[in-house]
Amino acid sequence: MTQPVSLAQAALRGFTMRCPNCGKGHLFRRFLKVADHCEVCGEDYTPQRADDFPAYLVIVVVGHVVVPALLAVEMAYAPPAWLQLAIWLPFTLFASLALLQPTKGAIVGLQWQTGMHDFAQSKNRRSANSAKSTPSTDTTSLKRQALT
Repeated sequence: MTQPVSLAQAALRGFTMRCPNCGKGHLFRRFLKVADHCEVCGEDYTPQRADDFPAYLVIVVVGHVVVPALLAVEMAYAPPAWLQLAIWLPFTLFASLALLQPTKGAIVGLQWQTGMHDFAQSKNRRSANSAKSTPSTDTTSLKRQALT
C-alpha cells in the first residue's frame, strides 16, 4: 500500500529531481529532458507539460535577487560599469542554470499531484488501487458488519 503524497511533498520531490510518486527514481534523463517513466516505481511522466513556466519562474526569482543587489552595490560603492557586468552577468547566468532544472521538477511534481493533463488518469488509478487495498469504512458497510 502506498501512502498518499501531499502537494508540498510532490513539489519538494520534484525540486530535488526525484520521482514525485516514490521519491527514489530520477525525474530527468538529461538536463531539461524529463524521463518517460520512473525506473523505480514505473510512474509515467509523459503527460507533463511544464513548457516555459519554469523559465518564467526562474527569471522572476533571479531578477528579484539580482536587481536589488545590483542597485545596492551601485548605491553603496558606485563601481565602474565593467565591474558590475563582470559580477552580475556570471551570477545571473549560473543562478538561472542552477534553478532551472529543480524548478521544472517542482512544476512536474505539482502537475503530477494535482492530476493536471493526463496525470489525472494515473491519479485515478492510484486512488482506485489504494481504495482496493484499504478496508471500506463507510456507514453501510459498518452496519452490515454489525448485523452479521
